[in-house]
Amino acid sequence: MAHLDHAAIFSPSVARIAASTAKDWSFVDTWLASKFPGRAAPSFERNPDTLRVLLSLATLNETADEERQLFARAEASARRELSQAADRGADHASMQSDLLEAIEEALPQDGRNALDALASLSVDLGNPQPTPHELGVTLVQLQAQAQETEERRARLTDLQSHVDAEKIAIADLLRDLQGWKFKPSAELPRQNVELQRKIKALSNKLPELEDRLKAIDTAPAAFHPTIDQIAREESAYRSLLNRKMDLDSQIAPFAGLPHDADAARDQLEALRSELQSLTRRRDAVFESLVERESPRKRS
Repeated sequence: MAHLDHAAIFSPSVARIAASTAKDWSFVDTWLASKFPGRAAPSFERNPDTLRVLLSLATLNETADEERQLFARAEASARRELSQAADRGADHASMQSDLLEAIEEALPQDGRNALDALASLSVDLGNPQPTPHELGVTLVQLQAQAQETEERRARLTDLQSHVDAEKIAIADLLRDLQGWKFKPSAELPRQNVELQRKIKALSNKLPELEDRLKAIDTAPAAFHPTIDQIAREESAYRSLLNRKMDLDSQIAPFAGLPHDADAARDQLEALRSELQSLTRRRDAVFESLVERESPRKRS
């Protein structure tokens, strides 16, 4: 304790702090010596700040070393367990292989053929562990796909036949058009000139037609009646029609009269006189019939 001052010797609290500091420096020196085996540690200033930093670093380093050791032990344990599991799996696989070989040797020839067929089918389907249901469903699906493929092939064959026939017809037409027998119509130049004249005339009329179209666009919109309005108009029309029929029935008896009122009046008087004459004749005839048919009075 020669490096301690007199206050540290005679003060218990200072003495405890000094002892704790010396213990910390001893821990740091030991840790540095373990990190630099066989050679001296780098020189540095020994003060409280350096001590605090080195203590934190040493603590973190020891914690990291402990975690690394734990990871190493866990990894070694996992490797041992995996190795044991692999050994057990190898033993199980070997036993399973022996059992399968024994079953295969005990099968009859038909059973072996069926087993080989199932194995080949499983390989073709890419399913290492199929069930009979899965194999049946897959076979049905494959059969449906094969049928659909066959139908498509037949349709494509028909389409190819039509395409080939059209190709031959087009080739024949092209050969005829390119041959010396094909000649354009003599009326073709005149028709061309006529078409150009019509096009020019229509082009000249185009501004006028555009003006008409603009005038139509700017014209007031046409009246579009509603259903209620149409119903009201129809009802009014029917009323007028009934009134006309009424008047026609009233005028019908006077249809044969002249248009002049005096002449019509004279004709009406003549008809009335004729009616009266006919009425008198009817009455006379009736009276004569009554007298003739009635019994004669006894004299």
